[in-house]
Amino acid sequence: MSSPVLALAEDPYILRPPLPDDLVVQPYRISPGNTHANSRVRDDVWSLGPLTDQPGAALAYIHWKDCPTSLRGELVTLVWTLVNGEHRPTSVQARGRGSRPGTVRTSLGILMWLRWARWLDRHGVHTLADVDREHWLAFANSLRAQGVDRNTMKVYLSYLSDLWEYDQLTVRPAGILRPPWDTEGLDDHLPEAEESSYGENTTEPLDPRVVGPLLVWSIRLVEDLADDILAAWNERIRITAQARANRSTPAGAASLHAYLRALLDDGAPLPTATIRGKAGLARFYIAERTGASLNQLHRAIQRDGLARVAAEQPRPGPCPLTTPVTGLIDGRPWRTDIGFDEVEELWRHLGTAAATIIMYLTGMRPQEVQALRSGCCPDPTPASDGTTRHLIHSQVTDNTDEKESNAEEADEGTDEETAEPALITGRHYKNVIDDGNHVSAGEIRTVPWVAITPVVNAIRVLERMVPPGELLLSSTHHDPQQGGRYHGSLTRGALAKRIREFVAWINQEAVTQGLTAQTVPADPHGPISPNRWRRTLAWHVARRPGGPVALAIQYGHMRAFLDARTSAGYGARKRRGMHGVLDVETVLATADAAANLRDAAVAGERISGPAAGRALLDAAATPRFEGALLTARATRQLNKMRGHLLYDNPDGFLLCAFKPDNALCDPDEGAIAPLPFACQTGCGNAVRTDTHAQAARAHADRLEQQAAHVPGPMAKALHAAAAKWRGVADTHDATARTAPEIFV
Repeated sequence: MSSPVLALAEDPYILRPPLPDDLVVQPYRISPGNTHANSRVRDDVWSLGPLTDQPGAALAYIHWKDCPTSLRGELVTLVWTLVNGEHRPTSVQARGRGSRPGTVRTSLGILMWLRWARWLDRHGVHTLADVDREHWLAFANSLRAQGVDRNTMKVYLSYLSDLWEYDQLTVRPAGILRPPWDTEGLDDHLPEAEESSYGENTTEPLDPRVVGPLLVWSIRLVEDLADDILAAWNERIRITAQARANRSTPAGAASLHAYLRALLDDGAPLPTATIRGKAGLARFYIAERTGASLNQLHRAIQRDGLARVAAEQPRPGPCPLTTPVTGLIDGRPWRTDIGFDEVEELWRHLGTAAATIIMYLTGMRPQEVQALRSGCCPDPTPASDGTTRHLIHSQVTDNTDEKESNAEEADEGTDEETAEPALITGRHYKNVIDDGNHVSAGEIRTVPWVAITPVVNAIRVLERMVPPGELLLSSTHHDPQQGGRYHGSLTRGALAKRIREFVAWINQEAVTQGLTAQTVPADPHGPISPNRWRRTLAWHVARRPGGPVALAIQYGHMRAFLDARTSAGYGARKRRGMHGVLDVETVLATADAAANLRDAAVAGERISGPAAGRALLDAAATPRFEGALLTARATRQLNKMRGHLLYDNPDGFLLCAFKPDNALCDPDEGAIAPLPFACQTGCGNAVRTDTHAQAARAHADRLEQQAAHVPGPMAKALHAAAAKWRGVADTHDATARTAPEIFV
């Protein structure tokens, strides 16, 4: 215990009762640099912000109105002891945990305690000393009755066990009876074990039909429209500052009168802006244009009823900025001008687009992206041929919902001909422990990620949106309407909300620009949350490296870099972190391919290709996987199935029974997957079914239809491609056999 002021001299783990004026979080529990407001014990709402050092983490609060009055005094003491106390070493050793719980466990445990207190109050228990064995059992049964699974119930019961333990750390214990599961064992108090996905990577990847247009628009904003948006934002700031600085002068009043009178006489709409969802006069814009003060404008609005006029006009009045528009969409200027009213929305969407690119194209966890700061990706020194290579260093946070480890190691040596990489330096938080306790502030990550060009461009845009050294997603700068009320980065909830708003804007803008094919559909698995991007990257790297969603970004090359067994600079890394997610998707992809081939054979489809017999044997031996996989299990399966893996290549209308020695796609030594974007005709690993042949013919028909509507040289190329795919289908029809015929 770091503060003898709080403890009894004879036992440093025993805390005195809190006093009304005591700080909720004592100074010795607060990290240097933490600026979150602290609460007093007497307050009705306690903030746990002083325990939270991770940028972007939502702050937890304790609302004492949710605690029955009769039990509040005892619960206040217990919660204060939980926040400021430490487990005894014997407890740490017995229960295999740190001496202090992390912030998330602390807040969730307190919520469970308040829930328990409300249950006790409803059942006539108004002091904790009156809780008996039957009360414990009844409350546990009420939790089980809600259908929670076995693992969740273990967590719930551990929160309740903490009640008794922290009661022993107060100078005047409430006399809580120890829960029966602490003395009798947990098993009899848990639901029956069932097959569940708890602890497995059950996050659904985003649908390719969602990712494609969303990534197109994100890159478009960052690379094509960012200069216009940032210039317009700077003009908006200048206009707002000038309007606030204007003094009331006769000249300003006369200019304002003339400006408004001209609009009203001509029947032109008054300049309007939307503030908090309500349309009204664009006051800052009008004040800056006329030189009038805001007070003069306010009096004019009141005198002439201009608010009513603005509300009744059939369309919003324009507020065009003078910033030149240089960006293009589909070869055409995307705006004639940018309006003062839309700048803040465009600014917000630009930040969202940049964050989306970073989250998707790096495989970083959301909290690692939230921790990136301006200057995290300095430009590297070019190689002798002028090329550069970008890597990412970031910071990690503990996340009990993920079962991946971040213990990664890297070789120091690199090929002297390789360009010096550009590094993104930052913090990581997962599994960052000090003396057995989770460190909320994380630590500097020593092993970099790859940063391909779109990621570097996104970081450069964010660096233009925040001051040097600031968090790239600083809530103070990305959410100016909050006036700096919140510290740190935008939270995951805020990012999820912004992505929803960005998608709505994309769909509206796509229609306006005549690009209806680039709208973003609803994802069949639910909202687009930050947590889903990492899994989505793995899905595309493992399954569709050459597919249309790649958008000319070669995911196959990203796999070659990410794969620890084929990357020169990362050959010594363990299969952890992003590699583990990639292993999961690789196993699932190969299992799906094997299942599809088995089903085709059972249905009587004919099969062709030099690897047909081998593929059927491999498919029969490949285990089925229902749902997601544990990362460790995925890795074991990969090692077991090496040389017997089947990969679907929908762009080549075939399956690849991958054997590196037979592959014409030139895989690196030790590779476990082919390079579909380099798939070659005549490869000894190729396998086709009747379904593949039908799909190739359908594709040829589509190419012929396209050829009828394009110029001559392009039409010639499309006809040639159509002929190629018809030839592939014809070869299949001439050589294919059923599974029994193959093994005769």
